[in-house]
Amino acid sequence: MKHAYRRIMALLLASILLIGTALTAEAASREQERQELREKNASILQKLYQENPEAQSAVENSYGYAVLHNTGIKVGIFGSAHGRGIAVNNRTGKEVFMKMEEQSAGLGLGAKEYALIFVMEDEGAWDAFTSGKGWKGGTEAGAAATDGYAGGGVAGASFVSRGLWVYQITTKGVALEASIKGTKFYPNKKLNDYSKD
Repeated sequence: MKHAYRRIMALLLASILLIGTALTAEAASREQERQELREKNASILQKLYQENPEAQSAVENSYGYAVLHNTGIKVGIFGSAHGRGIAVNNRTGKEVFMKMEEQSAGLGLGAKEYALIFVMEDEGAWDAFTSGKGWKGGTEAGAAATDGYAGGGVAGASFVSRGLWVYQITTKGVALEASIKGTKFYPNKKLNDYSKD
């Protein structure tokens, strides 16, 4: 009886150690992925600032911003693109790791890489963009539009919606107009640690 009890206890202890090791490895992997995204986003911002120096002030003085990079593939009449990145609240320092997903129809063939840098002018734009419901781009972003309440544009960015502007960087540089139609942006559940909220 004692021998069976010891064996069961040893198996339980081994199971707990294995689970603990797996959880630690998973947490380390998530943190590594977060750090890779931070480094990628810093690189994208530097490229934007080199091509449009005024954008640095717009990003740094905004309520918050998000940087997402995307790779899209189109074969025949169907295409899709998936991306990821981070939204940063300049007031609180909070990071929200994000994903993006785009579905498109129309004849074509090829792959494209691009990055989107969103500038959020106020808390309402931040909350709408980073909410768990996800935010969806409804139209092509207009290059020369104004926001209708602040009275001006954001340093060469395209107007998206009230309080929200976007820059798009392609392999050819900063695009004059951003295309986000049909693209959904939502928090990355795997990388966000909601226990700290």
